[in-house]
Amino acid sequence: MSNDKPLPREQQQRALFQSKPRITLGSASYSRRALLQELSEEYGFDFDILTADIDERGIGDRTRNPETLVSQLASAKAQSLVQQLRGIQQDAMHLLITCDQVVVSSTGTILEKPLDADEARSFIKGYSGSFSSTVGSVLVTNLSNGKEFGAVDTAKIHFDTIPDSVIEHLILEGAVFRCAGGLMIEHPLVAPLITSIEGTRDSVMGLSKELVLEGLLAVAED
Repeated sequence: MSNDKPLPREQQQRALFQSKPRITLGSASYSRRALLQELSEEYGFDFDILTADIDERGIGDRTRNPETLVSQLASAKAQSLVQQLRGIQQDAMHLLITCDQVVVSSTGTILEKPLDADEARSFIKGYSGSFSSTVGSVLVTNLSNGKEFGAVDTAKIHFDTIPDSVIEHLILEGAVFRCAGGLMIEHPLVAPLITSIEGTRDSVMGLSKELVLEGLLAVAED
């Protein structure tokens, strides 16, 4: 009988990355790429990026549970990318990360990427002097053995008054159209207007680093 004790979690994570698995982020989001880059620099791994070709608005029910919706979307992205990658010879373990996020307004409405300036304006005005919540999913798929790990993380953001001038500046810049709910807590004009966050910054920005690490380790284990 072996007396070896399991390695502490961080050692397990570092051992995984030292084995040089191929890691793919299935997202075009700049903020998710930046967050995974932070992890890659901390743990010493590389990753590549692919984007799923799906009709996001044709999947799921926007009038019901946001946790279910974001999980369905992360799964649809994974299925699309698995099809893209089918037939490619894998010389190492290949781990795929897919995600999705929606913002839930203070009135309980699910908000996705704004379609136009009017919608972006309406979304951001709704946060002013109030709050919104983010609901984000992470799905990690081991393409070498088929194992999956999925989880959902939530956060709540409280805002001071957001001046109209800030809203118009954000719309003019255009980046809000690539963010769920037009929400950009990292923007230098928005950050000073946040009074508190219940949850983590990375979760609000669309990729829980804790869930990514947990998922990568879970699907890599025998």
